[in-house]
Amino acid sequence: MNTKFSKELIRLAKKDLQVRERLLRENKLSDGYHPEMEKIHKENVRHLRQIIEQIGFPTISKVGQEASEAAWLIVQHSISDPEFMKSSYQMMFEDQSDINLKHLAFLFDRIQFFQGKPQKFGTQLNSDGSIYPVMNKDEINAMRKDHLLPEFSQEEIDKIPPIEHIESIESQNPDYIAWRQKVGWK
Repeated sequence: MNTKFSKELIRLAKKDLQVRERLLRENKLSDGYHPEMEKIHKENVRHLRQIIEQIGFPTISKVGQEASEAAWLIVQHSISDPEFMKSSYQMMFEDQSDINLKHLAFLFDRIQFFQGKPQKFGTQLNSDGSIYPVMNKDEINAMRKDHLLPEFSQEEIDKIPPIEHIESIESQNPDYIAWRQKVGWK
């Protein structure tokens, strides 16, 4: 296990979460992507890219559970770098026997969400806190179970908007759509 990279990944993730918590307390995260948060995310991606160049994706066997989770958090927050997020998903998919399967599910859904496409596992929420549309409500609990996520109640499943509502959900925030397009989400 590479303890140097483990410590670095954990440090980066802690800094991300500390800044996020501070900005939340200051009520500065409700008006879009805060520039300070984006700066932290971009710096973390730069560091993670360097680590990946040396050891590949930081899996559990390479850096330990906590550091592998930290690497996933950095990827999950790399929203202004779609190609990095997608390539990281591919690496995680290839190494899925050596990562937390929940992370694979969250990242798949996040990519779909930022592309304005239905998700598979129901991990991403609309701005009102409801679950973003999913590909298949009938299979969602089986897929969640396969990826170590808790099952939804039937009531929760019934409240998930249909795929046909994605366009109206997306149109509620034109600034968000403009930002997504600017950074390369399609």
